[in-house]
Amino acid sequence: MSAVFNVLSNSEADRLTQKVLDGTLLTKEEILLLAQADISFLAKKADIIRDVFCGRHADMCCIINAKSGLCSENCKFCAQSSFYHTSASEYPLLSETVIAEQAKKAEQSGIGRFSLVCSGRKPGKEDMQALARSIAKIKKTSSVSCCASLGLLTKEDYLLLKEHGLARVHNNLESSEKYFPNVCTTHTFADKIESIRLAQECGLEVCSGGIWGLGESLEDRIDMAFSLQALGVLSVPINILFPIKGTPFEKNSPLMYDEIILSLALYRFILPKAYLRLAGGRKLLADNGRRCFESGANALITGDMLTTQGGGAEEDKAMFKELGFCVE
Repeated sequence: MSAVFNVLSNSEADRLTQKVLDGTLLTKEEILLLAQADISFLAKKADIIRDVFCGRHADMCCIINAKSGLCSENCKFCAQSSFYHTSASEYPLLSETVIAEQAKKAEQSGIGRFSLVCSGRKPGKEDMQALARSIAKIKKTSSVSCCASLGLLTKEDYLLLKEHGLARVHNNLESSEKYFPNVCTTHTFADKIESIRLAQECGLEVCSGGIWGLGESLEDRIDMAFSLQALGVLSVPINILFPIKGTPFEKNSPLMYDEIILSLALYRFILPKAYLRLAGGRKLLADNGRRCFESGANALITGDMLTTQGGGAEEDKAMFKELGFCVE
């Protein structure tokens, strides 16, 4: 479906907002109704919901591209896939010392979360052991909470990393279950769900979201949010596609900012208690995403992304302060 704007009355949007504030989860049909509300009005209501359930707390994290390129998976948005010819860097797993030094720099910049990201379906046995040692070194040398985005891990993998200090696992759904085959065919949406559930069984927190602008519909984004709701995910990274030359999505048209705001506000109605985290593609927005934090968002990834430029930590903290947020 396409977004239909300014059809739903403000009074009806108020009624549905109150249902959420009263602790009721809205149905998909009700969310589709809200998609027809005035965007500015809906954004203000999303802000109210966020403040009630999350307060004015903002969460910042940063990532390190710990292993880059030559990925076996064919995700059509990704510069690191071995299926496509891009200018992305290719290098093996960084050393424990380099990773721990970057975590320390994050701590010194006042960033509380640090995530290791590796290309590939999952690390091999040697890399998994090295990652465990790197996480242990981070825990010994800094106070940051350690996260990792390592693909489709097994329960054994999760337990190993947790034993060495891993607190949170990142694994994006990317899009809706229906649209996912248009994004990747070397693994499935079900593979991702299974890997997330295994992480949760091991007592690890989960960070999971997706990318907007892959050619999906607004309804696909809504469906993904309901999948995240069903999984109980409370950290939801939202990436805006940065089309990369050499990938199948290099010519995708950018989303209008109003559509991004509408989608974000709807996510707040579906996931009232979650940290909605702006991630890749934020630099595509003229205001560096500021409007998003007036429309229900309350978290971000600061610094550079995997293969694209991000924002600076001091700049981001200043923006949060101007908007009245307390950075955790």
